[in-house]
Amino acid sequence: MIRLVAVLIIFIPGVIAAFGIKLMRDTLFDEFHPIFFHAGIQFSVGLILFIAGLAFLGGFIIYRDRKKQLEKNEKKQKKN
Repeated sequence: MIRLVAVLIIFIPGVIAAFGIKLMRDTLFDEFHPIFFHAGIQFSVGLILFIAGLAFLGGFIIYRDRKKQLEKNEKKQKKN
């Protein structure tokens, strides 16, 4: 059950980032959603969603690596 929750926590920001990419792509190809009033607004919202999703995924990976102390082992291997 705990692993299922963890997968959902990772899956949701990935979907948000993918939707952000879709909004930016739609703006470049002149396909506008009716809730956005201007192309710039649609592109900005897409960029914000993409950056937020990517930041969450990156933060999760860094947190997990620090928790398992993988980051320290990689630095030791680079020095040798």
